Formats: sequence, C-alpha cells, structure tokens
Amino acid sequence: MIALSLAEIAAVVGGQTHDIPDPSVQVTGPVVRDSREVVPGSLFAAFVGERVDGHDYARAVTEAGAVAVLASHPVGVPAIVVEDVQTALGALARHVVHRLGATLVALTGSAGKTSTKDLIAQVLRRKAPTVFTPGSLNNEIGLPLTALSATEETRFLVLEMGARGIGHIRYLTGLTPPRIGLVLNVGSAHIGEFGGREQIAQAKGELVEALPPAEEGGVAILNADDPLVRAMASRTKAKVVLFGESAEADVRAENVRLTDSGQPSFRLHTPSGASDLTMRLYGEHHVSNALAAAAVAHELGMSAEEIATALSEAGSLSRWRMEVTERPDGVTIVNDAYNANPESMRAALRALAAMGKGRRTWAVLGKMAELGDEALAEHDAVGRLAVRLNVSKLVAVGGIEASWLQLGAYNEGSWGEESVHVSDAQAAIDLLRSELRPGDVVLVKASRSVGLESVAQALVETGAEGEVAAR
Repeated sequence: MIALSLAEIAAVVGGQTHDIPDPSVQVTGPVVRDSREVVPGSLFAAFVGERVDGHDYARAVTEAGAVAVLASHPVGVPAIVVEDVQTALGALARHVVHRLGATLVALTGSAGKTSTKDLIAQVLRRKAPTVFTPGSLNNEIGLPLTALSATEETRFLVLEMGARGIGHIRYLTGLTPPRIGLVLNVGSAHIGEFGGREQIAQAKGELVEALPPAEEGGVAILNADDPLVRAMASRTKAKVVLFGESAEADVRAENVRLTDSGQPSFRLHTPSGASDLTMRLYGEHHVSNALAAAAVAHELGMSAEEIATALSEAGSLSRWRMEVTERPDGVTIVNDAYNANPESMRAALRALAAMGKGRRTWAVLGKMAELGDEALAEHDAVGRLAVRLNVSKLVAVGGIEASWLQLGAYNEGSWGEESVHVSDAQAAIDLLRSELRPGDVVLVKASRSVGLESVAQALVETGAEGEVAAR
C-alpha cells in the first residue's frame, strides 16, 4: 500500500486510535486479513468469521511486524478501532484509489471473469505497472484488499467484480470507482439466487451505470454477441466500445479456428489495425475473453500488434482453470475444477473435444451449484452435450445433480459404458486409475463446493509416481 500514517488512516475510516504511542508511524506494508500474510509494516484487518475471530490474533500479528490492527474493539495492542471493519476497509480503499490516480479497469460477467482479468493484466503490465485481483477475490472484502495493494508506481488497477444480488456491484464501484467498465456476458451462474437472466443483467449493468461520462474519459466495453450485454449501452453516458465476433464490433475476431491441440487462433481487428495470433490457452471460449482484453488495451493506447503479441504469450495465472498437465505416460489432465456454471461447462466440454481428436476423452463432472429451478434441465443438457461431442466416457460424480448429468447422457443415446455415476471423488479416482490408458485426455470440472480438484491432483500424482517407477 502507499505509505499512510496511523493518524491519517484513523481519520479516513472514522476510527479511534488505541494503545498507539506514535500516531505518525506509517503503514508501509500490505493490508491483510490473514495473520499468516503479515510482514513488517502491515496493517491487519481483524474480521470475525464463522469459525475464527481475527481479534484473537492481534498480539501475534504485532509480534510478526504489523504496525497496528484495524479492529471493532480494543485488543491490547496498537489498534484503530472502528464500528465495522468491512466498512472501514472500503473507506480506506476509496481514499487510496483516489489519491493514487491510476486508471481503474473493472470487469464483471457470469462466466470468464477471472480468465479475462488475468489476460487484461498480462497485456497491460507490458505497458505500465499493473495491480490486479488475485484469483477470484472479487467481493466486498477481496476487492478493497486488492486496491490497497497498489503502490505509487501503479498505473493500472484491474479489478474483478462479482455479484450475488442487485446492488452488489453498485456497492463495489462506490469503493473503487472505475473509468473503464467491461461486461463479458449474462449467463446462468447464480440464476437461482437472482431469479432470472433479466435480473442478472440488471445487476451486471450497475457497472456501466457507475462510469463517468465520455467527456470525462469513461468507457463501457460491452459484448456485441450477447444481446443482454449489448443493451446496457443505453444505461451509460460513457463511450461505448463493442467487442465480439459480430461484424459490428469495434474489436473483433475473424478466421477463428482451433489448433490440433485445442488452442484458439484468429485475426484480431481493432480500430487502429489488425494482427494474427495463436493463444497458449485452451478452448474457443477464450476468443471472447481475449477480445475483451484487447478492447481494454486498445482504449489504453496499445497497438494491435502489441496486443496480439501479449495475448499470444499470456498464460493462466489462476489455479484450476483449464490447467493442463501432460503426464509422462501421455495422459493429459485438464483441471478446470475451480467452479462451474452451464456456460463454462459447455465451453470446457467443447475444449475437451477439440483437444482429444483421435484420442479417448473423459469428462469427470460434478454439480453446478445455485441454479435453482433450472438445475435439472441444465445438468441434463450438459450430459446430452457430452454425448453429442462424442466424449468417450462421462464420469458423473456426487449426488442427485450427478445423476441428472448421467440421465441426460443416457437419454441422448449413451446406452453402454459410455457414462457412469460414482458417489464421490475417491470413487472417481479409483475408476480412472484403473481404466486410463496412455494418450487419454481427462477433463475435471464442477462447482467449487464439490472439490473435484482432488481428482485432478491425484491423477497428476499418479503420473509422477509412474515416471519415478519407470526410471
């Protein structure tokens, strides 16, 4: 974080200093909520969780070098005491962002947020120092913590914004007001909580409503291929830039194809030029993500050639998102187990089909959470798609939702041993260890709560053990 004195922080957050002998002492390290991340100069934010109370670690963090604790009551060590730690953290982030003066890029969408955010960050940091959301820390706590990690050298701040209801994004943009806002898509993620796609669109569109007008530099970057996103142009006074494969898009892709290994290749068109590129990432769905990143970069002054080079060299920065591991025996493991919704599940299956041409393919799939009344139909549809894409074997893992996946495959014509329903991750591991053959491609994907990353990890470790044995 930029250096601030404890007295200044207390004034910004409306708090009282307690047990602080010298309020002029500065916080020079990061603001953290995990006691294990404390370094000398840190400010520790003490949150009360379901199982852990951060206030209990107050003495330990100061002994580890924290300058003070941001707390809701005195803790016997240097502290800034506030009524609500989360509100105070947001106020501090807003103050730092305003003082910093960096260009703030915010993005949201039902699917692809984290992958796109990682692409934007990798492109922009070629131009200037860039800070971006780590992983998926895109809520009312993760977002201000990311903003507070910016320094005086930071020129671009790329923030992912999630929402589970109307008003969430409006709140986040109030903490960190963006100049550039990007909306990727409106899909089925969390549809059970929102109640419908129109409500999701209402929530996601709060981002473009928060942008400054065009004459003040505001830019809304919208997906031309998604009607609900494109309609958000009427909700903003910012300049509107469209991306997509539509001929009307300002930033678009032509001649899209997948390489033999399943990596997208296309010609990138921008208002200032065009350039060809082939991505390192897997799956055609990354074309839309790349175009979104290109639109942001173009608005910030990068040429088509610079953008194409950066996108060609960009990789995945976040774990368990189309994370590809080639085992010594030729088995390919695709770990996409961080999360799942109908859109991302379909994209992952298509990527599996592209990667597995001429090889046996396995789709190890589990529950897609928070789909409400759409859950049965969406799981059934994914099972059917696996059959239509000629996936060699579907392994549905878990309870009732997994049975719906298998039912969809069965109803689509998977009569023999092409699909199987197993009870849990260990059962899936045992099955795959016994049946995988060299050259097979395995996709592992489900909602985060299912924990299927353990399946991918076990299969990778099995390959490593095999390599050691062979040696």
